[in-house]
Amino acid sequence: MTITERFLKYVSFDTQSSEETGTTPSTQKQIIFAEALRQELINEGLQNVELDSLGYLYATLPANITKQVPTIGFISHLDTSPDAPGKDIKPQIIYNYNGQDITLSAGKILSPKQFPELLDHIGEDIITTDGTTLLGADDKSGIAAIVEAMIYLRDHPEIEHGEIRIAFNPDEEIGMGAHHFNVEKFGCEFAYTIDGSECGEIEFENFNAAAAKISIIGRSVHPGSAKGKMINAGRIATELVQMLPLSETPETTEDYEGFYHLTSISGNCTEASLSFIIRDHSYEKFQKRKQNITNIVETINQRYGNGTAILTLTDQYYNMRKQIESQMYIIDIARQAISEADMTPKIKAIRGGTDGAQLSFMGLPCPNIFAGGINFHGPYEFLPIQSLERAKQTIINICQITAQREWNQKL
Repeated sequence: MTITERFLKYVSFDTQSSEETGTTPSTQKQIIFAEALRQELINEGLQNVELDSLGYLYATLPANITKQVPTIGFISHLDTSPDAPGKDIKPQIIYNYNGQDITLSAGKILSPKQFPELLDHIGEDIITTDGTTLLGADDKSGIAAIVEAMIYLRDHPEIEHGEIRIAFNPDEEIGMGAHHFNVEKFGCEFAYTIDGSECGEIEFENFNAAAAKISIIGRSVHPGSAKGKMINAGRIATELVQMLPLSETPETTEDYEGFYHLTSISGNCTEASLSFIIRDHSYEKFQKRKQNITNIVETINQRYGNGTAILTLTDQYYNMRKQIESQMYIIDIARQAISEADMTPKIKAIRGGTDGAQLSFMGLPCPNIFAGGINFHGPYEFLPIQSLERAKQTIINICQITAQREWNQKL
């Protein structure tokens, strides 16, 4: 089986997570994929293959050296985003891409005019969607790269490596992927999530993140006699949105700039609800953003009466830089591995989150490196096959470099 065939097999599984169920995993279809993957790992000869009841799958490639080196890990997530349809994915492969528009389906064009990063992959073979679903490279490209790297190392004992642990977890897309990850069982000194995008990316900074859910309770009265009586929850919801700075949304920010992102709004005169995500790389600015949305809710209650707006504010994860910067050798290894795979390392901050952020705060330093996919969470997602191959090679290189380094006795 080639790495492309493995990836296409994986995306045939519908594994979208859901914020609505309150279970772990959030959808049982993730377990179906995990069960198939568990059997695959057993068939490929990996050891200690274990799938727990919550959908966390662990396995081991034993060391082929006696030298004392760290046990390292590689992690990807089973789920795909609920932001776009993820069932009955019909991938297509564009061989030797020529730099022109790609027709996905009637009315859906993947064009370098809108997505100029396509031009970085002229001459490569690109897997796209058919324009009706996401592709699922986030993060089934990561899973494919990890599994293929383990098989390659198994079949090439001349490449020396220490013990390698791999893990695949559910519910990353809804911010719950690391919540039940058994760091102690995983038993690694450090690990990498294979969950980034373009070739060469190394990420050890991410947003601090919170979710804000606001319920608005209105009072419905016949509009003909509503003066002084009606409290229109739907209108108040739109008023609240306008109280946030319009220049601090995802579509107006970049690099280290934080934002407020309205992810859903619904309602009528009687009741309304809003959901936001709040993001900032700076912890101090992150706290100010949370305070700002708290103040806005208090203002609404002052205008329309206590209990009109009810805020539930939940921290989701924090910037892992604090946990990584004292152990930069982990980044140095990734940088060398990428260079040896004939790429230029690109250290950048994630404008998002990763399971590695939570895992780093749980005692497992875990930066993120690329898996090759681009335009995640929608029908314009695509994956250059050559990028997937480079992700696999980077993992192999990390394992080899780790075995070649000299480690002190604290290990």
